[in-house]
Amino acid sequence: MKTAEKSHEITALPDLRQVLDVKGCRVTIEAMGCQKASAKQIGEQDADYVLALQPHQETLYEAVEQQFQTARTPASEGADLQYSETEEEHPGRVEMRRHWTRAAPEGLAQQDAWGKLRCLGMVEAERHLNGPVSIEQRYYIARITKEVTQCAHAVRAHWGSEKCVHWVLDIAFREAESRVRVGPAPENLAVLRHIALNLLRQEPTAKVGIHNKRLKAGWDEAYLATLVFGHTF
Repeated sequence: MKTAEKSHEITALPDLRQVLDVKGCRVTIEAMGCQKASAKQIGEQDADYVLALQPHQETLYEAVEQQFQTARTPASEGADLQYSETEEEHPGRVEMRRHWTRAAPEGLAQQDAWGKLRCLGMVEAERHLNGPVSIEQRYYIARITKEVTQCAHAVRAHWGSEKCVHWVLDIAFREAESRVRVGPAPENLAVLRHIALNLLRQEPTAKVGIHNKRLKAGWDEAYLATLVFGHTF
């Protein structure tokens, strides 16, 4: 959905959700879209949410941060915490993610304003990049149970969409470098890129990346026909 001129995605998100049937779904939104109105609307549409918190949401952010700092102290071994850890190895880097969840306690700051807020989540991401190590902590609020695997999957799947769609469009299709700006052309090209990306992903015979599949389609008319029509002529 196109954002209004001189506006941003926060103002477009409510309109987008209105045209989506999200009943029974789990909606994830990054920190910029973590708004009370969003949480309320998602609940009214019979869906759940996992929302990333930003430090500028001082009252709630500090309250959630304090909940986990207190629960993770040695004196709080019996705290209502669930924990899971994952590790991924890639060429040149190792990523470890530690996840904690707990039920949102009664009396949490601004709890009622967030539409049946039930769970708090914390993710600690540790990255080893050929020697240097970085550690980042992020906090989440959610309208789901405190089951840590649910929260971990929702957080990971959210950024998986970013990597599998937006990153590929920027790298393989050079979308961010497009100079097309006039009239409906940018939206039309965006639709065509998504169609092309879906066709390339569904084609199983070429064991190469999206960028190389595009090159192959430009060089080989038989392969292009396979992409577009599902078979050669």
